[in-house]
Amino acid sequence: MNIGDVASVSGLPAKTIRYYEDIGLVSPLRSANGYRTFRESDVHKLAFLGRARALGFTIENCRNLLKLYADTDRASAEVKQIAEEHLQQIDHKIGELTEMRATLAHLVDACAGDHRPNCPILADLAMARQG
Repeated sequence: MNIGDVASVSGLPAKTIRYYEDIGLVSPLRSANGYRTFRESDVHKLAFLGRARALGFTIENCRNLLKLYADTDRASAEVKQIAEEHLQQIDHKIGELTEMRATLAHLVDACAGDHRPNCPILADLAMARQG
Protein backbone atom coordinates (compact mmCIF):
# COMPACT_ATOMS: atom_id res chain seq x y z
CA MET A 1 0.00 0.00 0.00
CA ASN A 2 1.15 3.53 -0.64
CA ILE A 3 0.89 6.36 1.87
CA GLY A 4 -2.35 7.70 0.40
CA ASP A 5 -4.07 4.32 0.74
CA VAL A 6 -2.76 3.92 4.28
CA ALA A 7 -3.96 7.41 5.19
CA SER A 8 -7.46 6.50 3.98
CA VAL A 9 -7.54 3.17 5.80
CA SER A 10 -5.96 4.36 9.06
CA GLY A 11 -7.71 7.72 9.23
CA LEU A 12 -4.38 9.47 9.80
CA PRO A 13 -3.08 12.27 7.59
CA ALA A 14 -0.08 11.42 5.40
CA LYS A 15 1.92 14.08 7.25
CA THR A 16 1.32 12.27 10.56
CA ILE A 17 2.27 8.94 9.01
CA ARG A 18 5.54 10.46 7.75
CA TYR A 19 6.19 11.89 11.20
CA TYR A 20 5.60 8.51 12.84
CA GLU A 21 8.08 7.03 10.37
CA ASP A 22 10.62 9.79 11.10
CA ILE A 23 10.50 9.06 14.83
CA GLY A 24 10.65 5.31 14.33
CA LEU A 25 7.15 4.25 15.31
CA VAL A 26 6.59 2.60 11.93
CA SER A 27 9.09 1.39 9.37
CA PRO A 28 7.52 0.86 5.96
CA LEU A 29 9.54 -0.82 3.26
CA ARG A 30 11.18 1.37 0.64
CA SER A 31 11.20 0.50 -3.03
CA ALA A 32 14.24 1.09 -5.23
CA ASN A 33 12.85 4.48 -6.22
CA GLY A 34 12.36 5.45 -2.55
CA TYR A 35 8.59 5.12 -2.38
CA ARG A 36 7.12 3.81 0.85
CA THR A 37 5.37 0.47 0.76
CA PHE A 38 3.22 -0.19 3.80
CA ARG A 39 2.47 -3.71 4.96
CA GLU A 40 -0.69 -4.77 6.73
CA SER A 41 1.26 -4.75 10.00
CA ASP A 42 2.18 -1.09 9.41
CA VAL A 43 -1.48 -0.23 8.83
CA HIS A 44 -2.39 -2.03 12.05
CA LYS A 45 0.29 -0.13 13.99
CA LEU A 46 -0.93 3.18 12.56
CA ALA A 47 -4.52 2.42 13.55
CA PHE A 48 -3.25 1.48 17.03
CA LEU A 49 -1.32 4.77 17.23
CA GLY A 50 -4.31 6.76 16.01
CA ARG A 51 -6.52 5.30 18.73
CA ALA A 52 -3.86 5.76 21.43
CA ARG A 53 -3.27 9.38 20.41
CA ALA A 54 -7.04 10.01 20.34
CA LEU A 55 -7.06 8.91 23.98
CA GLY A 56 -4.33 11.46 24.66
CA PHE A 57 -1.36 9.15 25.16
CA THR A 58 1.98 10.85 24.53
CA ILE A 59 4.29 9.73 21.75
CA GLU A 60 6.54 8.10 24.35
CA ASN A 61 3.56 6.30 25.88
CA CYS A 62 2.61 5.13 22.39
CA ARG A 63 6.14 3.87 21.79
CA ASN A 64 6.00 1.88 25.05
CA LEU A 65 2.49 0.58 24.37
CA LEU A 66 3.54 -0.60 20.90
CA LYS A 67 6.50 -2.45 22.41
CA LEU A 68 4.25 -4.06 24.99
CA TYR A 69 1.67 -4.95 22.34
CA ALA A 70 4.35 -6.71 20.30
CA ASP A 71 5.67 -8.58 23.36
CA THR A 72 3.47 -11.64 23.84
CA ASP A 73 5.21 -12.32 27.17
CA ARG A 74 4.31 -8.89 28.54
CA ALA A 75 2.69 -8.42 31.90
CA SER A 76 -0.59 -6.56 31.63
CA ALA A 77 0.46 -4.72 34.81
CA GLU A 78 2.93 -2.71 32.72
CA VAL A 79 0.20 -1.65 30.33
CA LYS A 80 -2.14 -0.83 33.19
CA GLN A 81 0.52 1.30 34.87
CA ILE A 82 0.95 3.43 31.74
CA ALA A 83 -2.83 3.81 31.43
CA GLU A 84 -3.28 4.63 35.13
CA GLU A 85 -0.59 7.32 35.01
CA HIS A 86 -2.24 8.82 31.95
CA LEU A 87 -5.65 8.70 33.66
CA GLN A 88 -4.21 10.58 36.64
CA GLN A 89 -2.87 13.25 34.27
CA ILE A 90 -6.30 13.54 32.65
CA ASP A 91 -7.99 13.85 36.05
CA HIS A 92 -5.52 16.58 37.04
CA LYS A 93 -6.17 18.45 33.80
CA ILE A 94 -9.94 18.13 34.31
CA GLY A 95 -9.52 19.66 37.77
CA GLU A 96 -7.57 22.57 36.33
CA LEU A 97 -10.14 23.07 33.57
CA THR A 98 -12.99 22.95 36.10
CA GLU A 99 -11.31 25.68 38.16
CA MET A 100 -10.65 27.70 35.02
CA ARG A 101 -14.26 27.38 33.94
CA ALA A 102 -15.58 28.42 37.35
CA THR A 103 -13.38 31.52 37.39
CA LEU A 104 -14.36 32.51 33.87
CA ALA A 105 -18.06 31.87 34.54
CA HIS A 106 -17.85 34.12 37.62
CA LEU A 107 -16.19 36.88 35.56
CA VAL A 108 -18.76 36.59 32.77
CA ASP A 109 -21.59 36.79 35.31
CA ALA A 110 -19.97 39.85 36.94
CA CYS A 111 -19.68 41.73 33.65
CA ALA A 112 -22.70 43.83 32.74
CA GLY A 113 -21.88 43.59 29.06
CA ASP A 114 -23.38 46.99 28.39
CA HIS A 115 -22.22 50.35 27.01
CA ARG A 116 -20.15 51.23 30.10
CA PRO A 117 -16.37 50.73 29.99
CA ASN A 118 -16.28 48.93 33.37
CA CYS A 119 -15.37 45.31 32.77
CA PRO A 120 -14.48 42.85 35.54
CA ILE A 121 -13.10 40.44 32.94
CA LEU A 122 -10.47 42.92 31.76
CA ALA A 123 -9.79 44.02 35.34
CA ASP A 124 -9.10 40.43 36.36
CA LEU A 125 -6.88 39.78 33.36
CA ALA A 126 -4.88 42.91 34.16
CA MET A 127 -4.23 41.88 37.78
CA ALA A 128 -0.73 40.67 38.55
CA ARG A 129 -0.88 37.16 40.01
CA GLN A 130 1.16 36.45 43.11
CA GLY A 131 2.86 33.07 42.78
